[in-house]
Amino acid sequence: MRLGAPVFIDHTNPEAYALAHVQKGYRAAYCPEGLRLEDTTAVAAYRDALARHDIVLAEVGAWCNPLAADKETAEKNVQYIAQRLALADELGAVACVNIVGSSCTDNWYGPAPDNYTPEFFDRAVDAARRVIDLVRPRRTKMAFEMVPYNFIDSPQQALRFIEAVDRPAAGIHVDLTNCITSPRLYYANAQLIRSAFALLGGNILSIHCKDILLHNDAMTVVLEEVPIGQGNMDYVTLLQLGNQLQPDTPFMLEHLPDEAAYDQSAAGIRRYARQAGVAFL
Repeated sequence: MRLGAPVFIDHTNPEAYALAHVQKGYRAAYCPEGLRLEDTTAVAAYRDALARHDIVLAEVGAWCNPLAADKETAEKNVQYIAQRLALADELGAVACVNIVGSSCTDNWYGPAPDNYTPEFFDRAVDAARRVIDLVRPRRTKMAFEMVPYNFIDSPQQALRFIEAVDRPAAGIHVDLTNCITSPRLYYANAQLIRSAFALLGGNILSIHCKDILLHNDAMTVVLEEVPIGQGNMDYVTLLQLGNQLQPDTPFMLEHLPDEAAYDQSAAGIRRYARQAGVAFL
């Protein structure tokens, strides 16, 4: 297992970027902000600097909606995702990560009734295949993140989707916090974790790590992302099972406001690792 998180430095210097991870004890990294496929010299420099310090490039984000209601926007986004997948391949990243898409018209990721229909599922499969077939990556894979606002909201649905896409370069980016959408799942999240690892196994490319807290004073369900250690996610179980994946699997912290919060969450997940009897590389 490799722990990673954003680092708070000027990303224009590949050596400094790699060393910032070393100084934090991170062995996995996000793609530097602003890096583009056409920046061939910079791409090579970052790839070499990270490799020299044994830092795995965990993910290249492709955060957009390939199933946007506007067809022109949807096509533009498919092409953008393909560019990001190609960048991930040049960098030797573990994965390029995105959601499958959404029919929401208010933003690119939100809830919509169509997101759970058979027609939406078929469109998502077609878009995923198009992206992968445009690039045909050799050193990376396209990972689809579990989220609460479309059908990939459980391990079972993630497996169904990957089997339908039917491409060796397709995989799942696990975010089990995103799958907790009710008090029932909140309190039984250890069972959810076990189900995810049992069903998805080798399809798991990388993992987002964060915690979740159920507010007990609200009349309707309010679930909030919080720093690791302040919520109810069973990280002992998650890390024990994660330790059985291939050793370079990235465990990436995200969605925190500043460096201090990331340091706090990193300390929290390392404490859970000690409790679990496992260790990050």
